[in-house]
Amino acid sequence: MNSEALIDLFLEMLAAERGAAANTLLAYRRDLGDYCAFLCSRQETPIGVSSSTLRAYLIRLQDVGLKATSSGRKLSSIRQFHKFLYLEGHRGDDPSVTLEGPKRGRPLPKTLSMADVDRLLNGVAAQAADAELPFHRRLAAARLSALLELIYATGLRVSELVALPRSAAHARGDFLSVCGKGRKERLVPLTDKSRQAMRIYLDLLGKVQAKASPFLFPAASGTGYLARQVFARDLKTAAATAGISASAISPHVLRHAFASHLLQNGADLRIVQQLLGHADIATTQIYTHVLDERAQAMVRDLHPLADVEG
Repeated sequence: MNSEALIDLFLEMLAAERGAAANTLLAYRRDLGDYCAFLCSRQETPIGVSSSTLRAYLIRLQDVGLKATSSGRKLSSIRQFHKFLYLEGHRGDDPSVTLEGPKRGRPLPKTLSMADVDRLLNGVAAQAADAELPFHRRLAAARLSALLELIYATGLRVSELVALPRSAAHARGDFLSVCGKGRKERLVPLTDKSRQAMRIYLDLLGKVQAKASPFLFPAASGTGYLARQVFARDLKTAAATAGISASAISPHVLRHAFASHLLQNGADLRIVQQLLGHADIATTQIYTHVLDERAQAMVRDLHPLADVEG
């Protein structure tokens, strides 16, 4: 079986058993295609490749100047691919188990202060409520206000947010059920402000939309809902108006703000993991710098000997 056929089998497994999204599958195909092209140049195949050849590939990635994060992602793809080949009996060993990933620092996630988030949300909400503005601008502001209130209230991934069904605006109780990565469902919280923002937006949308769309944020696109890029563009424009640097903000930064602000206010890391939809708590632990700061403050403020000089 040639390399392309093996990659196809691996991707079929990811789609069927893990519910991998289309973009995830494309990324795996790209990484494994580059890897197998390297093997072909050395007249080797995934079935017979040795650990030394795998190391040579990683060295080549370093030589061409690939960042450690990108090299690490490619290595992760290769490891999963070879684990699949071993488990499925295509070869008798896994040559990737002894490989070490590239050393890299652990950058802290970009986030915003609570004051910045308040300024951003209040500024957009004020535009949505301004009856003096042309209707199309009020509608655009109301849509953005609903998007911002929802992402900050729930910590949704931007792909989950823009594809929300219209029924999300009529969710009962304090939580919304979301289908995330791997088709796994989770409950995320809804605030009164997010509910109100959705109502205002849908009231305005109903004045121009002849037929209700199944999506909360409909658009004339192939998917039928708002493109992530449009949300990101509108967000940067609103940030500039609020005096926030466009380079410092993105939909993902608001997801980080959701998690960081919860932890700053005493939330448990496991709860934040569940709300973000992280399969592994190790992914959520990027926010432990927030816990470290809180722990230091607690010792400083609450320990009976904190102010005693040594």
